[in-house]
Amino acid sequence: MADERLLLGEIVAAHGIKGLVKVRSFTQAPEDVVAYGPLHDGGGKVVELSLRGPTKGGMLAAVPGVSSRTDAEAMKGTQLFVTRDMLPELPHVEGGGAEEFYHADLIGLAVELPNGTAFGRIKAMHNFGAGDLLELQPAASKETIMVPFNRDAVPVVDLANSRVVVADAVVNDDDGDDE
Repeated sequence: MADERLLLGEIVAAHGIKGLVKVRSFTQAPEDVVAYGPLHDGGGKVVELSLRGPTKGGMLAAVPGVSSRTDAEAMKGTQLFVTRDMLPELPHVEGGGAEEFYHADLIGLAVELPNGTAFGRIKAMHNFGAGDLLELQPAASKETIMVPFNRDAVPVVDLANSRVVVADAVVNDDDGDDE
């Protein structure tokens, strides 16, 4: 797994006329997008970032050789990866379970109900500002549902067996509406 790449950020826009780019960071602290070693684009090419400061929804950065708005706009959509072996080991709690998780480790895991019934898979993780959400894809549906990623909604995360358990209440509509 040491050569597996993990997405740390993405260049989402040009900023100004001198070639700065806006980077959306997927790290806990946005400035840590550059803290784990060399970043690479989807093709493996090194992308150097020199952070200039925070901006709404991300960080401003300079990229060597990018000196105009046109050059910066051409970088829009560039995903920024780092190899897994550059990331720190996550803390574990007593009993060996992980307390924190890399999003990449959760996406694709099987989702089960507390009674062991298969429910579906984790399609994605999101954070719109109020905390992490899991986007679940029920097995028999094209629709997805969002559930909060906390102990009440997701009491079990079992990476060793590639599964999570979600509380019945978060996946069943018990409000009485028949819509």
